[in-house]
Amino acid sequence: MIQTTITIINKLGLHARAASKFVTTAAAFGSKIQIGKEGTMVDGKSIMSVMLLAASQDSELDLHIDGDDEQRAFEAISDLVNDYFGEGE
Repeated sequence: MIQTTITIINKLGLHARAASKFVTTAAAFGSKIQIGKEGTMVDGKSIMSVMLLAASQDSELDLHIDGDDEQRAFEAISDLVNDYFGEGE
């Protein structure tokens, strides 16, 4: 199991488009993926759950990934977040 913290760095945070990209990326893997803040964890493969986190820029989110492809899932999600969800800086 991978447990880490990620920081949302894009200007608009986890708005609809970014949340959709996160969920699409997470859904590509068989591992269980949970994301949360302030102790509340949600299913990282559920668009509604991810959007309800209301994660703005500079939000620190807990990320838990558990499964056979957890390392690949972690790398894909980290790359997505660090690439500003493809939106540029």
